[in-house]
Parts: sequence; structure tokens; C-alpha cells
Amino acid sequence: MVGGGGREVAESCVDVLMMEMVMLYSGRFYSSKPDLAARRIEAIGFQVGHQLSERYTMERPRFSDHLEAIKFICKDFWSELFKKQIDNLKTNHRGTFVLQDNWFRWITHLSPVSSESTNDSSAVVAADNNEAQATNMYLCFPCGIIRGALSNLGIPCAVSADITNHPACSFVVRIKA
Repeated sequence: MVGGGGREVAESCVDVLMMEMVMLYSGRFYSSKPDLAARRIEAIGFQVGHQLSERYTMERPRFSDHLEAIKFICKDFWSELFKKQIDNLKTNHRGTFVLQDNWFRWITHLSPVSSESTNDSSAVVAADNNEAQATNMYLCFPCGIIRGALSNLGIPCAVSADITNHPACSFVVRIKA
């Protein structure tokens, strides 16, 4: 992850920060309220995205439309964060955009949700649900970053994420009217 002026943060520091944030919010502060934990983590991401967008667009003219801003997120913004562009961008031309990252760095250390065979099928379902919930917590932060960056660009939206084929991740951006 790179900041303006050539300052860099080691990826391992970002990984540890995210692990700690997820552990604290979902395991300690809001252990019985996973939805609230997810909203808190997303809110932190929103602040980060808002500030990074401010920094990265300081010397740019305002974007003329939603597509131009989304392209900025996919190319320049993503390159600053991950040293690569988004791999694929799709739109329905009605305010929904799908940003596909085929190797999303922030989830590469997570195990893919799998259903290993065991004698107790309810234990497998519970384990898969716990793994899926933990993975979703890790996706709240980047969803918040994207939403915060677009909000700073004057585009109110909702952002959700889905792991299509680990570690590929799709971010769905829905522009609010």
C-alpha cells in the first residue's frame, strides 16, 4: 500500500492491521453482533478511502461522470493500493459496476471456504459458516475503502463483495440515485 510522496507501508503491516481489526471488532467488541462489527469495519475503510481519494485526486480536475470516476478507481486508485489495476470492469449502464480482481492480495492468506468430509455434517456447516463470516469481515474494509473514495468524488453508492474463486474477488458498486 503506497501513500503520497513516496511513503510506503509494508504489506505485512496491512495484513496484521486487518487481522487485528477483524479479531477485535468481530471477536471482542461486537462478538454477539456480527452485523454491527461489519458496519464498524466498513466505516473505518470508508474513512481511509475518503482520505486516500482526496490525496490521489488533489491535482486532477473533477470527473465528468460516474464511469470516469469508476475507471479512476480501477486504474489509478487500485494501482496506488495494490501495485496493479483491477483485472476486469463490467457495467449494466444503469448504475451498477462490477470490479473484478483475480488475485486480491488482502485475502490470499485466508483459507478458501471448503467443506471437508467429517462424520458430523452439522459441524461442517457450522465451520463453513464461521469461515465465510470471517472472510466477509475481511471484505468489509476494502468495500468501505471503495465507497469512501467514490463518496469523496461525489458519488454516493453501496459496495458489496463476493469471493468468486479464491483469491479472486468481485466488488459490486451500485450508484445511489
